[in-house]
Amino acid sequence: MRIGIIGCGAVGSLFAAHLAGLDEVETWVYDVSQAHVDAINANGLRLTGVGDVLAHPKATTDPSDLPALDFGIVATKGMHTRSAMEATAHAFQAGAVCSVQNGIGNEEIIAEYSTAVIRGTTFPAGRLIEPGVVQWDTAGKTSIGPFEPKPATMDQVRTLADILTEAGMETVALEDARGAQWTKLIFNAASNALCSLTQLPHGRAALNPEVRWVMDGVIEEGKAVAAALGIEMEKDPAVLLAESIEVALDHKPSMLQDVLGKGPTEIDQLNGGIVRFGQEVGIDTPLNRAAYSLIIGLEASWKL
Repeated sequence: MRIGIIGCGAVGSLFAAHLAGLDEVETWVYDVSQAHVDAINANGLRLTGVGDVLAHPKATTDPSDLPALDFGIVATKGMHTRSAMEATAHAFQAGAVCSVQNGIGNEEIIAEYSTAVIRGTTFPAGRLIEPGVVQWDTAGKTSIGPFEPKPATMDQVRTLADILTEAGMETVALEDARGAQWTKLIFNAASNALCSLTQLPHGRAALNPEVRWVMDGVIEEGKAVAAALGIEMEKDPAVLLAESIEVALDHKPSMLQDVLGKGPTEIDQLNGGIVRFGQEVGIDTPLNRAAYSLIIGLEASWKL
């Protein structure tokens, strides 16, 4: 079986390194960073932190190198989903493509290039330390299920879930993965945006009462939108936030890492997504809209 990881940043590297440890899986990595790809091909892909893993996937910056793949796992940031799929869609003509990206709206783009799409959300997180080396900060499970407009079959979903679990990335196959996706979406909307605006790490932000009330309000708005959409949450994001403080006390969410590097963020897929869906169902989301607008303004300031 051949599986391709599209986007080998921190999260993509976690999937790639684990899958490459399976003898029955030929693991490919496509990433635009030549330095990262060169390091992987020369020295392997190393994970440190939660676990110490060294693996040797096949890595390339040239999408034409990709063979026909049975599964694709898209792990790029949301703003790169379209360009990544435009480059790699030819490799998935007979396969299924799964998003493990932050936020909402990515599967809709993937569905323009694939007829078998898997909705997914994942909790493991980390950060790129140097080319070929990723700090694995937090563990957790991945949930996947058919993307309703262009669904992969449940057999495909279960096959991918079983392979990922065997590789060491606990993955659950669900008939309806929207609840899991929205649970993390709302959790991330509170954590990523407020950590980015305050530059506090996750747990420190949640412990600060002047920040926490805003995080709690972002969560309540998101839950109201999900309820109006008929989505049953996998877990209350407010409980998830409380439980995550200790384990992620000094973890810098991916958006905060982007802000510190003055790079584009996934705010459109997080708080922006909650705002858009809220407008569709008539739910006002002023705190999410404020967080979205402030991050957009912050990004604009780097261009002055």
